[in-house]
Amino acid sequence: MAWIKTFASAAVYATLIVTFGFQVARVEGRSMEPTLENQDRLIVNKALYKFFGRPEPGDIVMLSYPLDPDKSFVKRVIAQAGDEVRIEQGNVYVNDVLLPDEYVPPRFRSHENLGPERVRDAHYFVMGDHRNSSSDSRHWGQVPEKYVIGKVQLRWWPPNNATIF
Repeated sequence: MAWIKTFASAAVYATLIVTFGFQVARVEGRSMEPTLENQDRLIVNKALYKFFGRPEPGDIVMLSYPLDPDKSFVKRVIAQAGDEVRIEQGNVYVNDVLLPDEYVPPRFRSHENLGPERVRDAHYFVMGDHRNSSSDSRHWGQVPEKYVIGKVQLRWWPPNNATIF
C-alpha cells in the first residue's frame, strides 16, 4: 500500500510541475538559428510569467501559434504593448530606436520593410533570430499575451551547447 501512495504522490507532483512549473520542449526548424538549432532540447519556465512578471523584449519564449493554438513556436520578444515597431531594409526599430540585435548574423538578416505598427494591449511582437527563415509576427501578426506559454530558460541538449538564457 505504501508504494501506491508514493506512486500517486509522485504523479500528482509531476502533474503540478508540468502544468504550472516547467515544460520540456524541442526546437523544430531553423527560425531561431544561430541562438537555437533544429532539435535542441529546452526547459521552458511556465511559472515565471504566470506568477512573477511578464515577457520583456529580448526574452526567448515558447508560445501557442496564433493561427493554430495547438502548435507551439519558440520566438524572441521584440516589442510589448504600446511599443511601435518599424522595419526598414531589415533593420528593426522599436520606438524609433534601432534594435541592438547582434545575435542576428548578417547572412540571417532579411531586407524587408514593415510598419510602423503599434503593439496592442496584452500583445507582443515576436520574431525568429533567423530573419530569412522565420514565420513570425511579420507574417501572422501580434501574439496575445494569453498565448505565451513560458520563457525558455535552458538548452540542455546537446550537452556541449548547454546554455542558460
